[in-house]
Amino acid sequence: MDLTEHYNRLYKKSAKAISEGNYKLDSQINETSDSRFGITLLIRPNEKVKAAIQLFLDELRAIEPQQYYYPDSDIHITVMSIISCYECFTVDKINIQEYIDIIQQSLVVLDKIKIEFKGITASPSAIMIQGFPTDESLNILRDKMRENFKNSTLEQSIDSRYSIATAHSTVLRFQEKLQNPEKLIEVIEQFRDYDFGEFTVGNLELVYNDWYQREENTIHLAEFMI
Repeated sequence: MDLTEHYNRLYKKSAKAISEGNYKLDSQINETSDSRFGITLLIRPNEKVKAAIQLFLDELRAIEPQQYYYPDSDIHITVMSIISCYECFTVDKINIQEYIDIIQQSLVVLDKIKIEFKGITASPSAIMIQGFPTDESLNILRDKMRENFKNSTLEQSIDSRYSIATAHSTVLRFQEKLQNPEKLIEVIEQFRDYDFGEFTVGNLELVYNDWYQREENTIHLAEFMI
């Protein structure tokens, strides 16, 4: 996949929808009874990158204070959604060690992963930082995990929603009617090609998480040093 082309196509379509009022609100962000949980392998950017992201979010917050902004603790890149969030899934339904073993087997092929965060894209319901792996290491890991999990008997839903190929990070979700969509797009345009920084991934985290990867609802299951 040409990530630049993919992000650009997504942004143009979504910016048009946002400007025309055809964006989508997430009605479940503040729903305390939301029981959608799953298992995810993820990457967290370093502190320098997160600081740059928060400066961008401060600009958006000044225009649209009622939206849902990701705190530093929740910002991440999904390596693989191993069990996509669904209602009433609990971590005691699976044997965590078996999942850890398969991930460990998949890591044998892994070289260092470097991610460049540069520019902004969007969906009709969210704003995202564009992530660009500097080589094929992340894709190789994902393919190996697909192969190993699909050859196992473990519960998994890899690629059931879509086949993950990007390295973006969602940082804002729409939860209230936008007060000034035109101004929002104007500020996003200023950051369309902004360099948020590059980082080398030092570890991967396996977590039990809710739909929004909120820290208070996350259980850390394992860490893989790379």
